Amino acid sequence: MGHLSDFETLVERHRREIQVHCYRMLGSLADAEDLAQETFLRAWKGRDGFEGRASARTWLYRIATNACLDVLARRPRRVLPDQLCPAGEPAGPISAVDLPWLEPYPDRLLDAAAPDDTGAAVIERETIELAYLAALQYLPPRQRATLVLRDVLGWSAKETAASLETSVASANSALQRARATLRERLPARRAEWTAGDPSAEETALLKRFIAAYTDGDPAAVARLLHEDAQAVMPPYSLWFGNRASIVRALSLSMDPASPHCVGRFRMRPTRGNRQPAVAGYLRRPGEHEYRWFGVTLLTVEAGLVTAMAAFESAPAAAWGMPETWPGDHEED
Repeated sequence: MGHLSDFETLVERHRREIQVHCYRMLGSLADAEDLAQETFLRAWKGRDGFEGRASARTWLYRIATNACLDVLARRPRRVLPDQLCPAGEPAGPISAVDLPWLEPYPDRLLDAAAPDDTGAAVIERETIELAYLAALQYLPPRQRATLVLRDVLGWSAKETAASLETSVASANSALQRARATLRERLPARRAEWTAGDPSAEETALLKRFIAAYTDGDPAAVARLLHEDAQAVMPPYSLWFGNRASIVRALSLSMDPASPHCVGRFRMRPTRGNRQPAVAGYLRRPGEHEYRWFGVTLLTVEAGLVTAMAAFESAPAAAWGMPETWPGDHEED
């Protein structure tokens, strides 16, 4: 591995799955990209110490895990609004809050993370969906690392303990505590959510969801929501805990006669964290272009949306989207 060409081949083979591993540890796409680069930098500097007792892939995961632990030791956990305060009611303009928000991860990058069976576990729905990532954030860093290495990557207790420089007994204890916390934090009906490739039903639901937003029709959106649907909107701490609150908020923001109208939307389907999603563009009052607004991840259960997570800070480029709606200008 001393030759640069050999190392570059190794990097390209594992870059995406190491980035996904860092994302799962950190909850941030931007941080994951930085830490993947840091991992390969550390690996290059320490390449002479690689003795081949484990695979090169395992070696990289060990370096990445410890690089993430270094970051987590000095940064607070990433959050979603429903973890911070009770649900609220719409009441006009709201202000963004500067907090370390949990971020979504585009499926287009997940698909590149496991080009063969060696990385398949890295992108399984159950361990990359937003609810799982949010629950992971409750774990102390070393518990988080232990759980990811054991339950996501399938490492043995001995391998995990060696990577974290602890005893097997300590690693097993950390895993038990981490699993208990996840059981408390994960949604009860999570197994009933839409899984796998988009079904015809999900595709139809997404088409109706996009049409409802494009038409500025809160009542049409309401027909697609479960009564107990929730909506979070980082970087805003206000969130809504039921369909009625969501529809009241949409009525304020979609009505051109309302002083709180944000404008008109256009959307296109996408996927993130192995969930159905929409990429949104907004034409604000007085403007003529639909500009990138962000990505909304949906949780679907029994043909209805049970959760919406809208991320205005999601960068268009990461999702393979243009900054403005292509070839389209409209007058007010």
